[in-house]
Amino acid sequence: MLLAPLSTLCVVIAVALAVPAQEKRVHHHADLSDRPHDDAHGFQYDHEAFLGKEEAKTFDQLSPEESKDRLAKIVDRIDTDKDGFVSHPELYSWIKHRQRRYIEENVNKHWKDYDKNGDDKISWDEYKNTTYGFYLNEEFDDVEDKARYKSMLRRDERRFKMADRDGDGIATREQFTAFLHPEEFDYMKDVVIQETIEDIDRDGDGKINLSEYIGDMFTPEEGESEPDWVLTERKHFSEFRDVNQDGYLDASEVGQWVLPGEVDHADNEAKHLIHDTDTDKDGRLSLSEIFSQADRIRTSTVTDYGAMAADEHDEL
Repeated sequence: MLLAPLSTLCVVIAVALAVPAQEKRVHHHADLSDRPHDDAHGFQYDHEAFLGKEEAKTFDQLSPEESKDRLAKIVDRIDTDKDGFVSHPELYSWIKHRQRRYIEENVNKHWKDYDKNGDDKISWDEYKNTTYGFYLNEEFDDVEDKARYKSMLRRDERRFKMADRDGDGIATREQFTAFLHPEEFDYMKDVVIQETIEDIDRDGDGKINLSEYIGDMFTPEEGESEPDWVLTERKHFSEFRDVNQDGYLDASEVGQWVLPGEVDHADNEAKHLIHDTDTDKDGRLSLSEIFSQADRIRTSTVTDYGAMAADEHDEL
């Protein structure tokens, strides 16, 4: 009972501890690579973007034939329409897949816990029963913090319904991913903003004032003065966050804060790889063109049998 929420909470706590307090509310897409994107000094960024930074390893001991065999297997998976070429949409989809792998692993890890009847879908009842266990009368009379659990249930149900786009009360894998990771889906942005406001808005007026904004990041000990970064955040609130200068952050302003518009690095990287690898300039990549780019897409760094096996298992 409550194993899923507690495991999710552990992830949230780990993230909160790993980032500065002033950045914990801001949702960013996963980076393609920690390396600088500078082809003049090597192609490690391309390697990690293609495979995923956690799995981009160097296999210098591989022979050219072993390397080609590994790369051919990866290219076959990228080529979803099986026409023998890798198009921009296919390469973009692959890079996004690698970028989102940590999310997919999290969903796959808990899928069987929720899909009790094994139909490869998760109903609201399945999720509710698994998460809240014995407290199914929704009154939570035996729980010390009853109001908190009732609030959690209402919030979960609202988010589940938002993710369930066809409104049938049953989540597909994609919809359940949107439920667990709403910041990754455009149609879930409103619920991310709403939940952020609810978390910070202590006086219940539906807006975030300066005191609430700072209080979410920093609670001073008795006699403790504010560090410089808190003073900077006060300025950011007044000069940047509060766009209409009314002293509050409304939903639109909260959205600009926690869901900033970002460059689509996966799209840029797909275009970059095709531009530099597509020697006949037909807008797509053949296997021979990919093989010819031994430095840019080195076969020993874009292939990992262990990762491929895990992917194949997940996607069955």
